[in-house]
Amino acid sequence: MEKAIGVIGAGTMGNGIAQTAAAAGYQVILQDVQESFLQKGLDNIQRNLNRSVEKGKLSREEAEQTLGRVQGTIHIEELAKADIVIEAIIENMESKKSLLQRLDAVCGPNTIFASNTSGLSVTELGNCTTRPSQVIGMHFFNPVPVMKLVEIVRGQETSNETYEEIKQLVEKFGKKGITVQDAPLFAVNRILVPMINEAIFVLAEGTASAEDIDEGMKLGANHPIGPLALADLIGLDTLLFVIETLYTETSDSKYRPCPLLKKLVRAGHLGRKTGKGFYQY
Repeated sequence: MEKAIGVIGAGTMGNGIAQTAAAAGYQVILQDVQESFLQKGLDNIQRNLNRSVEKGKLSREEAEQTLGRVQGTIHIEELAKADIVIEAIIENMESKKSLLQRLDAVCGPNTIFASNTSGLSVTELGNCTTRPSQVIGMHFFNPVPVMKLVEIVRGQETSNETYEEIKQLVEKFGKKGITVQDAPLFAVNRILVPMINEAIFVLAEGTASAEDIDEGMKLGANHPIGPLALADLIGLDTLLFVIETLYTETSDSKYRPCPLLKKLVRAGHLGRKTGKGFYQY
């Protein structure tokens, strides 16, 4: 029998993961704390699938079958039926730990817990459960249905069996997994985030304009989007939180957040979501 996948958090990442799992043929239990959050997530999956039908990438029947494999619930107890649970809740260590402790009590002893964290310690998350060998990182990239990459993050105690199971799951999802040892921000964000921070320093020092920095990285380094436009897309508050995590975890001054970034966040200019960041929207 095909494994059942639990996904916790029906936000942007969670509903994308649920859609990807359902499209790969898995039964999915999508859980969130509030009916309205859940409905919003399910509506988003439906919208994405409809768009794929309109573009001719999916038949109407395939879209309906995919949606039919997603069951929404506000009750965490429903996840007892899942073989693998992927959490995609707020990027906060204490929130994630208390969720994993609840899951630990609800789920069977063989259930694997995967965290879609973009940089928090998988080792620490695993350590708050009675099954650290069955806790692993599965860092998806946004938008999940489109982006091919998943960072598979091994905590200190993650077993080879858990790793192999998740590696196979990533392949069945039609994604490409890269293997990363547990370290602050893992591999991709560890390289990407300091680069964006450096671009902000270049702007703050008056070396080049935002437009020219972005144009330079697009045309000179073949990036699809410039670092400052990407910062606006990520959300400057989110970006600052991530850089501060890296700085705190490593105590390395080379990861010091650019003061201009702090200033914009304090001014409430958070990028696309507020209509103003490095650019006006």
